Amino acid sequence: MLSFPTQTISAGAIQVNGTLDPDDKVWQEGDARPRGAGVVVAGRLSVAGHGRYYFSGTLTGDVTGECRRCLTEVVTSQTTEVHVLYADALHVDEEDPDVLPLGQGRGGTEVDLRPAVRQEWLLDIPAFVECSPDCRGLCPDCGANLNQGAHVCTRKSHE
Repeated sequence: MLSFPTQTISAGAIQVNGTLDPDDKVWQEGDARPRGAGVVVAGRLSVAGHGRYYFSGTLTGDVTGECRRCLTEVVTSQTTEVHVLYADALHVDEEDPDVLPLGQGRGGTEVDLRPAVRQEWLLDIPAFVECSPDCRGLCPDCGANLNQGAHVCTRKSHE
């Protein structure tokens, strides 16, 4: 569970241990979704003043990408440190994009960590990955993977 009523948080800090599943509705088309079980969220959610709530923790998961040189599939493990400040409608400053508004849940206001987890995950995963530092890439003439041994192309010879 990654959504918490503010009344529960006001009673004392909450240890957060949850997962944002790859098929959760918060993900949008085109997002680099996590592999396997999803993004593991661990941390602490507490009151940070009147009408404000603070989450500090880590996001851990795996993501699949393509090697930027040879286009083979690469799985990257990612761990991200996250610090998020939420505020109720009376304490949200439209000028401060770092403070997120609270969501309206069942029976009152709640802190929903899912949108912030999605945002931080997408911002921190690498845009480009390589299968190895010495990846030779693809032949510019025929497109063969040069990592698969000696290559003889109709136009050039690659070793």
